[in-house]
Amino acid sequence: MSWIAPEVERVDEPFTGDERSTLEGFLEWGRYTLLHKCGGLTAEQLALQAVPPSTLSLLGLIRHVTEVERSWFRQRFAGQDVPGIYNRPGKPDADFEDVDPRQAEATYNLLVNEWHLSRDAMCGRSLDETFAHPRFGPMSLRWILCHMCSEYDRHNGHADMLRERIDGRTGT
Repeated sequence: MSWIAPEVERVDEPFTGDERSTLEGFLEWGRYTLLHKCGGLTAEQLALQAVPPSTLSLLGLIRHVTEVERSWFRQRFAGQDVPGIYNRPGKPDADFEDVDPRQAEATYNLLVNEWHLSRDAMCGRSLDETFAHPRFGPMSLRWILCHMCSEYDRHNGHADMLRERIDGRTGT
């Protein structure tokens, strides 16, 4: 029997609060929304690609945001010497192209683990704390949080369409 993505419960972002709890709340909502869109699907369904020539799939989205989480929070902001996960020289879109349903459970778990590591990387650090990006110069943790909310929002829109194509489920 094929692995099935678990159903997840999302917690609403705070409707009042300070800047940090609001930003982190929106990020958590976006994170869990992606998994919510995947809930109840088999590994094979998660790996189904959109319409050619697109290589977009729910499993590819999971792989992509795992890579993005690691890149922004751990490699860039925290300066951790950790390798990329999927993308490599000459294959910048490998996170979308090389999906394997046999790896769906491990891929899913890797994302959830990366969230924990991302939270750890920013724990106790100021929103104003910066790092030097080689292309853009100084960037703040605040910017990363805003960017990651945008990243999840954009890809959750993709996930809506992919999920609707798979089984007709919409708007949840």
